[in-house]
Amino acid sequence: MSPHRPPRCPHLWLPLVLASQAVIAWVWWQWGWQVGLPLLLASHALCLWGVLAPGSRLYGPVLRRLPEGEAGVWLTIDDGPSDDTRPLLDLLDAHAARATFFLVGERAAARPALVREIVARGHDIGNHSHRHPQAMFWALGPRQMRREIADCQRTLTTIAGRAPVWFRSVVGHSNPFVHAPLRDAGLARVGWSARGFDAVESDAAKVVARIDADLAPGAIVLLHEGARHGRNVEMVAGVLARLQARGLRTVLPTAPTEGADDLAR
Repeated sequence: MSPHRPPRCPHLWLPLVLASQAVIAWVWWQWGWQVGLPLLLASHALCLWGVLAPGSRLYGPVLRRLPEGEAGVWLTIDDGPSDDTRPLLDLLDAHAARATFFLVGERAAARPALVREIVARGHDIGNHSHRHPQAMFWALGPRQMRREIADCQRTLTTIAGRAPVWFRSVVGHSNPFVHAPLRDAGLARVGWSARGFDAVESDAAKVVARIDADLAPGAIVLLHEGARHGRNVEMVAGVLARLQARGLRTVLPTAPTEGADDLAR
């Protein structure tokens, strides 16, 4: 079965939230603020957790691991294209490995040749928002969120000649307005199960060790390119070496619309 599952009911959170607040209001009326206020604060904390926790499914589905029984590992590389893209492509070729590059729309528009090279060399591309608003993505309203997703989708489709089917939220955050545009674009949201904080950590050995601790069949590995420390290529090389030592291969999941029901290797 394909792991590609775009949201089906992106507004399901709304009646659930309204019902929960109605229950809290009734409890407050029955037993007073001593009981009602803690319940109200707890409900708001849950809603905030659904926004900030990368693996939260409160507002919609997110793929955190490949389906059970999958023997490979999915390498995902965020934030490109960048000066690291071509060295990463050469490195992946040297290891006969494949990855999905989650690209930022504005950066792709500035370097369209790199986007086309990613695809031509057998890798996949995903939607990672148009402007990568790292500080504010979690708080975007419905119009701004739709614009971030739709503009990136349009840019990548025009450059690559095919529409991405995967989406990764900026910093892994979500909110109530992410999943409606994902449904409309046929995008499935992707999280991760292994990360090394390589966007901020400059010690390659620490990054590789953190990822290695969570490497297993079915893992989704979060990697980055273009970080200020300039060591992302070295870090990816370390992860590829660990995969080889463990006898794990890389896989690229496909969507049913691409003519496959299982994972393409």
